Amino acid sequence: RFPAWGFLAVVLTTFASIYFLPSPIDPEPFVFEKPPPALVGSLQVNKKLQSGQRIFTGQLKGPESFTADDEEGKTEEPPGLIHPPVCISGTPDYEPICGRPHGVRMDQDGNLIVVDSYLGLYKVNPKTGEKSLLLSSEQGVDGLPFKFLNGLEISKKNLIYFTDSSSKWERRHHRYEVIETNHLGHLLVYDPATRTGRIVLSGLYMANGIALSPDEDYLLIAETSICRILGYVNTILLDIKPSMLIYITFFVDNLPGYPDNIRLSNTGLYRVGISTARFPGFFSPFLDALGLYPFLKRFIVKVPLTLCSRDIVASFHDPDGSITWAVSDVFEHDGKVYLGNTELPFLVVLQ
Repeated sequence: RFPAWGFLAVVLTTFASIYFLPSPIDPEPFVFEKPPPALVGSLQVNKKLQSGQRIFTGQLKGPESFTADDEEGKTEEPPGLIHPPVCISGTPDYEPICGRPHGVRMDQDGNLIVVDSYLGLYKVNPKTGEKSLLLSSEQGVDGLPFKFLNGLEISKKNLIYFTDSSSKWERRHHRYEVIETNHLGHLLVYDPATRTGRIVLSGLYMANGIALSPDEDYLLIAETSICRILGYVNTILLDIKPSMLIYITFFVDNLPGYPDNIRLSNTGLYRVGISTARFPGFFSPFLDALGLYPFLKRFIVKVPLTLCSRDIVASFHDPDGSITWAVSDVFEHDGKVYLGNTELPFLVVLQ
């Protein structure tokens, strides 16, 4: 019979062995000032997402983001709908080789603009597939190479806004970026007329999706790792020097999950994809609880693991995941709403 002290010795030895392994992350303490919001009112749990249907099951791999052209029937997707292909390799380790398109938009000249997390900013002719590299990740801007390109938005003046989620971690290591809770993200802009780019805003927590306001006088920026959306006055449009932090405000703080892409809807409201929820309860959510304890974060990443404010006016849920269990983007087109994701083999469409 195996003695009880022997089992304890094995556990302690295993713990100590893992503890003394080097950790890939160097987290700082971060405290969520509020517990997750209660799921009441506009956040009341519902089954609205279950009215959707899966399409192209098994034919896709993480249809992350979407855009639409004015001519229908160009693609094998629903008419006019374009989403980025991804590296079908079975492992994220191949992503730096073949690339990982993350954000797509159509510019004013009918070109498809693509931000690839690893390779850089591209312009693609949607008719011929011919592509040209506007900015390489190796080149970067202002002397800073890109590491994890993510969100994308294009203004009426054809300025291309995009985000670099981290100057430290690549997309395939996004788990480290979330757990480390650093503020190494950037908002950037590229001007096709001058073929130059620059950093607009630094110090962001995992800068992710972005959206311009209807008048383009401000931008919204999702800070995924701290469940927040910033509002930033568009200093470029208003010709204001962007050095003063007075132009930043919390648009929505303490979200019930980790925000991904942001889209302006036809009704003037913003739709936000939530990749993972923060469930309120007797115990704090996992990452909320870890915020004060960097040493626990260092320990956890050594073990393989899967993991001015405005009001929220409505929420869409699928509590048992019967249709989908992750949403990265919410794209409205031709009376339908398409829900993207980063890993699943299908789209979801709501009528």
